[in-house]
Amino acid sequence: MKILVLNSGSSSIKYALFDMNTHNAEISGLIESIGSKGSQHNYLVTSNHLKKKQVTYNEVADHKQGLQIVFQILNQLNLITNSADLFCIGHRVVHGGERFPQPTVVTHSVLEEIKQMIPLAPLHNPANLLGIEEAIAYAPNTPQVAIFDTAFHQTIPDYAFQYAVPHDWYTQLAVRRYGFHGTSHLYVAKQVAKSLNKPLESLNIISLHLGNGASMAAIKQGKSIDTSMGTRSGDLDPAIIFYLQDKLGLTNSEIKTALNKESGLKGICNESDMRAVHQLAEAGNKQAQLALSMVSYRIKKYIGAYFAVLGQVDAIVFTGGIGENDAVLREICCSGLQLFGVAIDGDKNQQAKAEMRAIEQESMPVKILVIATNEELEIALQAKSCLQV
Repeated sequence: MKILVLNSGSSSIKYALFDMNTHNAEISGLIESIGSKGSQHNYLVTSNHLKKKQVTYNEVADHKQGLQIVFQILNQLNLITNSADLFCIGHRVVHGGERFPQPTVVTHSVLEEIKQMIPLAPLHNPANLLGIEEAIAYAPNTPQVAIFDTAFHQTIPDYAFQYAVPHDWYTQLAVRRYGFHGTSHLYVAKQVAKSLNKPLESLNIISLHLGNGASMAAIKQGKSIDTSMGTRSGDLDPAIIFYLQDKLGLTNSEIKTALNKESGLKGICNESDMRAVHQLAEAGNKQAQLALSMVSYRIKKYIGAYFAVLGQVDAIVFTGGIGENDAVLREICCSGLQLFGVAIDGDKNQQAKAEMRAIEQESMPVKILVIATNEELEIALQAKSCLQV
């Protein structure tokens, strides 16, 4: 049984083809910088005991062309001889609102409902939709399943997801906390359960997804009960927006661009790559040092807050590109938390990267795990379950 997973993002396409008998990816790839010169396509083939990484450079004009490249590669490598080889195609969709709390088979009406949610995720849902539409054109008789980032967080109680704003903003305009990276949070939570050899439903977990986007989740007995969302600027006094309009004459569009694309690490030290931030900080750059302090401080605040919300915590898990690779940040985030039963073993924390490893001191009751997330595999698993119910 083969399942193709497509993650058609705002400027990239990630994909993987899974053999669901082994859960191994026969091929996984990424097309980056779509719409700009020097678009890059990297893919790794592991089918038939062949391991080869291929790097090609194309001027990929748009997502339509990028998706066509994906399908061509699958055919050229004989990983798919025709669409009948596929059990289904699973799609990451960023925003499903309150309408889609579960994986959903794509129909015409489902497509229309996803389109209606574009205002809630204007950067991502259009690209997600295009991925689905191109996949339907490529494999019209193959089931398409949408997996929503927001679905895992639909268990958050109303007192946690509602904002203290006029209530009709929620009832009429759907203004509320939704939460993202849900597929990643769910995947690593399941891995924590396997590591501890306990049912997920018995565990309380603080999940820290730290990557190009970042969000944290409080998971109680296997269900999300709070999340930090994941905006680039972090918490922000709403009055700042009106102040910027008055003082600088910025438009709503300009402020939105500034908050989404020019804030976070880049806003503080003009670098968005955490590796570059560390290099600058080590060289004495004060703004880079400030950026690291701000990031670690905010993460630590959420860890403390989620201890209060959960009451008892079995594990803290670091995932995402930064969470999995940045030992220094992990150390800073967990320092001074011995009162909560949290302390990192420095030697374990510096060990070479692995799919999963424990880095807590042996005497501490709270497990601290570093787990490589695998959103594509989780999408494939959920798509399979959706069709086999």
